[in-house]
Amino acid sequence: MPRIEIYTSPLCGFCHAAKRLLDQKGVAYDEIDVLQNPDRKPEMIQRANGGRTVPQIFVGETHVGGCDDLFALERSGKLDPLLDAA
Repeated sequence: MPRIEIYTSPLCGFCHAAKRLLDQKGVAYDEIDVLQNPDRKPEMIQRANGGRTVPQIFVGETHVGGCDDLFALERSGKLDPLLDAA
């Protein structure tokens, strides 16, 4: 299974929703709290091609996007294959 990384903030409801979906899928992920680690925010922005909002979700080298993007993949049936890839 590819490494999953999610940039978050504890104040973000969308971050909590995205993490809940990943938890329901039973997948492990690395959470990077940009409020607690502000030095990681420029890294997130660069990796997310300018995306400044949280969450920013990465599955392996694939930039999924934010919470809405993650749920769109789930609705279309494309999330599980992405999580199983690599």
